[in-house]
Amino acid sequence: MARSLPTVKLATVAACYYKKPDRFFRIVAQEHGWRLAKNYAVGMIFLNKDPEMAAASRHIVEEELQQETLSIVGWRDVPTNEGVLGEIAISSLPRIEQIFVNAPAGWRPRDMERRLFIARRRIEKRLQDDKDFYVCSLSNLVNIYKGLCMPADLPRFYLDLADLRLESAICLFHQRFSTNTVPRWPLAQPFRYLAHNGEINTITGNRQWARARTYKFQTPLIPDLQSAAPFVNETGSDSSSLDNMLELLLAGGMDIIRAMRLLVPPAWQNNPDMDPDLRAFFDFNSMHMEPWDGPAGIVMSDGRFAACNLDRNGLRPARYVITKDKLITCASEVGIWNYQPDEVVEKGRVGPGELMVIDTRGGRILHSAETDDDLKSRHPYKAWMEKNVRRLVPFEDLPDEEVGSRELDDDLLASYQKQFNYSAEELDSVIRVLGENGQEAVGSMGDDTPFAVLSSQPRIIYDYFRQQFAQVTNPPNRPRYVKRMSCRWPPASVAR
Repeated sequence: MARSLPTVKLATVAACYYKKPDRFFRIVAQEHGWRLAKNYAVGMIFLNKDPEMAAASRHIVEEELQQETLSIVGWRDVPTNEGVLGEIAISSLPRIEQIFVNAPAGWRPRDMERRLFIARRRIEKRLQDDKDFYVCSLSNLVNIYKGLCMPADLPRFYLDLADLRLESAICLFHQRFSTNTVPRWPLAQPFRYLAHNGEINTITGNRQWARARTYKFQTPLIPDLQSAAPFVNETGSDSSSLDNMLELLLAGGMDIIRAMRLLVPPAWQNNPDMDPDLRAFFDFNSMHMEPWDGPAGIVMSDGRFAACNLDRNGLRPARYVITKDKLITCASEVGIWNYQPDEVVEKGRVGPGELMVIDTRGGRILHSAETDDDLKSRHPYKAWMEKNVRRLVPFEDLPDEEVGSRELDDDLLASYQKQFNYSAEELDSVIRVLGENGQEAVGSMGDDTPFAVLSSQPRIIYDYFRQQFAQVTNPPNRPRYVKRMSCRWPPASVAR
């Protein structure tokens, strides 16, 4: 007698992001007896399984969209196959529906996209207490299918994805096997514009600056922009926060190439061979927003451009292949599909700090040199920087007449040391090394010193600040080119 083991279906998150498949959605609308306008949007929405709560959510969604003078065409139950899901996925499965929305005649796609952004943010704030409600996408440019299932099961779960009538020029796909977080349906990437492999090490500062600058974000394109605040979430993943900031920049009129060069710049500060005009462009950016820095391989799209961006260190892989039938794939691994070697026209890798862009409207592939040449020539950045930025002169370059000194006797020096709470250990291990060698002291990572805030002894003010630290193993790099030790004052908040 044989006994079969039960099949275990892992709970992982995966999602597909498409340029809006217009032909497919018009067929769907025709099957439902709906009439779509020239400019329309489709929203993919997770609703509560409770019928009353779902109905209340639909009412709020429609109310906010109609406030933007958008017309509700109808709601569609997205066809799914729950049989491919595991127990965890089924237990948390939301009700999945699509809403079709028409724009008034004469609206441009980007105009509609901005009003959809404002409406969605108001919807999210009104329904923030319903943890099952989530807007995967609400756009007239792109559409997203998110799943809590194995990647291969995504087209088995969403029957739309297996429908041969669904065609799109762009597809972003991301899969993640949850390790230190519980998988949830909304956590699947891509988000509204991007998918991210890596970590944003500066995320705490990025979020704090986004919050601090909230009142300064304004544009004539969206007079009521502040009704959508806060713009960057502080409870989700670092990837979702980066996506929020990218979405905000695009809503304000910035194109996706310009926005990504602002958010994730290359290592430009110590590159002696960089074009002066391009250096001025990145220097200008650094005056307005801090980089979202850390190991990052990012793919993104706005419905026209599809792009891949690597961090300045190049700590995440990205390789691309172009075949004779003009299919372009870019992924974190090679060989993700079975193309034949004789079909390959070009293949390569996206390097550290590089941005590779596919323009589906113009039929072009743009590498960093081409996009950067365009960006640096849009405004006279070099002239702006020379006219408006004053740089401090390094101490060693000051003329002798501007350098002062003061003699301190032992008693006065000891008094100052006491006032600033310098310990004997700090004087010997840190200050002495700096004075004798001109270098920072080297010590072990271990630190068992009690937290200053909990100590009964008075401590120097610097001890009350702790650095967030996590150790990872990364390939060696050249810190001379990728690190910088400079700051700007005052920090600004608007870039062109």
